[in-house]
Amino acid sequence: MFSKIYWLYNLAPSLPLQEDFVYHWKAITHYYIETSDDKAPVTDTNIPSHLEQMLNILTQEERERESGETGPCMEYLLHHKILETLYTLGKADCPPGMKQQVLSFYTKLLGRIRQPLLPHINVHRPVQKLVRLCGEVLAAPTENEEIQFLCTVCAKLKQDPYLVNFFLENKNKKLEAAKDGGADLVKKDPSSPDTGQNQKQNPSLVTSALKEAAACQATSPGEASPSSVHTTLPNSDNYNLVSSLLNLTKSPDGRIVVKACEGLMLIVSLPEPAAAKCLTENTELSQLLTDRLAQFYRALPQSMDPLDIETVESVNWGLDVYNLKEDAVAFAGKRALISFLSWLDYCDQLIKEAQKTAAAVLARAVRERFFVAIMEPQLMQTSEVGILTSTALLNRIIRQVTSEALLQETVYFLLGEETGPETPVGITQHPLRHRLIEHCDHLSDEISIMTLRLFEHLLQKPCQHILQNLVLRCLEERNYMENKQPEEREEREHMENGQPHDAVDLEEDPLFSDLSPDNRLSSPDWLSCSPPPSTEHTKPDGKTEVHKIVNSFLCLVPDEAKSSYQVEGTGYDTYLRDAHRQFRDYCGVCQRWDWRSSPKPFEKCNLDSPFFEGHFLKVLFDRMGRILDQPYDVNLQVTSVLSKLSLLPHAHLHEYLLDPYINLAPGCRSLFSVIVRVVGDLMLRTHRIPDFTPKLLLVRKRLLGLEPEGMSVDHVTLLEGVIVLEEFCKELAAIAFVKFHASTSTSP
Repeated sequence: MFSKIYWLYNLAPSLPLQEDFVYHWKAITHYYIETSDDKAPVTDTNIPSHLEQMLNILTQEERERESGETGPCMEYLLHHKILETLYTLGKADCPPGMKQQVLSFYTKLLGRIRQPLLPHINVHRPVQKLVRLCGEVLAAPTENEEIQFLCTVCAKLKQDPYLVNFFLENKNKKLEAAKDGGADLVKKDPSSPDTGQNQKQNPSLVTSALKEAAACQATSPGEASPSSVHTTLPNSDNYNLVSSLLNLTKSPDGRIVVKACEGLMLIVSLPEPAAAKCLTENTELSQLLTDRLAQFYRALPQSMDPLDIETVESVNWGLDVYNLKEDAVAFAGKRALISFLSWLDYCDQLIKEAQKTAAAVLARAVRERFFVAIMEPQLMQTSEVGILTSTALLNRIIRQVTSEALLQETVYFLLGEETGPETPVGITQHPLRHRLIEHCDHLSDEISIMTLRLFEHLLQKPCQHILQNLVLRCLEERNYMENKQPEEREEREHMENGQPHDAVDLEEDPLFSDLSPDNRLSSPDWLSCSPPPSTEHTKPDGKTEVHKIVNSFLCLVPDEAKSSYQVEGTGYDTYLRDAHRQFRDYCGVCQRWDWRSSPKPFEKCNLDSPFFEGHFLKVLFDRMGRILDQPYDVNLQVTSVLSKLSLLPHAHLHEYLLDPYINLAPGCRSLFSVIVRVVGDLMLRTHRIPDFTPKLLLVRKRLLGLEPEGMSVDHVTLLEGVIVLEEFCKELAAIAFVKFHASTSTSP
């Protein structure tokens, strides 16, 4: 006998591990044979220790064998359907706490074993069944083990996405199997779990466990019974992994909720089309996202300070820290606002990670069930307080959204999907777009500023449709110009000869003369979008043209209405660096867009069609025309939006906003022509104000904080408007030069 054992040890060195493994498994099943008290908690038994030893043996076996080779212990686990039996015992929770032990065993098995286990039917089938048990009861004592198990399964699917198909269960097939022979499966099913014991010796407890395991294969827990087959949808699949995670997102334990959200994040990113289809069609994921978003939004106060909304700290969905005392002291509603922004961040990140078709469906659900159903009525209301609060919240949402699919649906919600030419009659076609643009010129300055800020943030988003819808579709035919080349004008000569205080020698500008190749803008395809200068006022070196354009803007405001030259550090050159940085950023955003690299040839333009500048530009130009009569903050916001538009590297937009020499068609206006009219009005009004220049300088110094607030100054609104006008002209001059320099520095 001794020699036989010695021979076995040498010939099959893994046999002792297998014997040890079988010993621990039989010790577990032996408990069910001998015990008479099935109400004692599992922690009072040796079952947890035996399960841990089985895991250790499996881990050791894999470590001692070549990669990918299945050892006898693992073969035993698979062949004897140990996971099936454990699932049944865990489902019955016998003894009490067994479900917790089974969940932990499954989690550690999948996590510790490197070889792929899920492809084995005797692994993925019981894993699938155990998944169904998770999340059935909220705040259950096993929630922690449940979420750890589900997240481990999700991680395994992330490593091998094709395995997710094992977790898409066809309802009809299961129900037909249950209807045709569910009872017989208890007797005949060859996949009945094997405990490793002689079944004749099994008492009622193990026998019932085996029968239940077989029955579970016929009718899974939570599924319809044979009598309710007709109520199921045809060709529909269950995605129980998603359903269980969704249930756990409703847990009162915040840590469980975060882990469940992480699991969903992994699941939605799987590239399998069938899984993505099932995710969006047969689960409640989109409903959860939108319902909770609406719930958090409704919890917000009806009135909030826009500054609080704008400046509340950035929120990451998994790091939402509660401090009720501090939140209450900061401002009313801060906790509700952080909760809303946190969930919005989760929706945004989930959609960003999701498979492309799933992302589109989820984003559309957010648009329809949250934006249209919840936010639109708030934005369309007549209460000024309500408009201001909802617009500020919308502004924050736009700033926060980064996923391409959700951004697109947000833009479609705000502006509509139209891209064809805009007409004066059709501006009301999309009521929300019309209302928001009208709010840029609202009686309430606060609403005007907030709405203008909203559009400013929109213009900086990487979405071509925003610019196409708001401005470009109105400029495509270049019918703002007469169908002939402009002739030289006497006033142009006058502009060339008159040098303003801020005029600089652009050839010697230090910012651009010493740029290293690494700092230059690198892609001529979109930098050359700025239209090439017309030959009639260009020298071979190309510098005369940009001098004329720059000086045209710098000379617009007459010398007697200028005050920046009397204050150090406020010259034109201070705008060059900002313009250079911002233009580079814009070009990076627009680089992949299909924008025309040069103006559309006149012979291909429909110049006879009536020109309409578009509702958006109309409101901006109207506002710009009233710059001398509007509050300082409004003027700053109007000019900020216009400068953002001027920075865009699109040929027609550049021509329309930054070329002083375009020959406008009758009845049309450009940005330059609007400013010219403002300057004409200014010249008439300055002569009526005594001590105009000293007052102008005093107001400028007060705005810069160089002079304390003292006695009030009359005509302060006009004086502040003059200062904004002067600074805006310098900014436009800097933008024109930067765009010219960028196109010439990248040309071959």
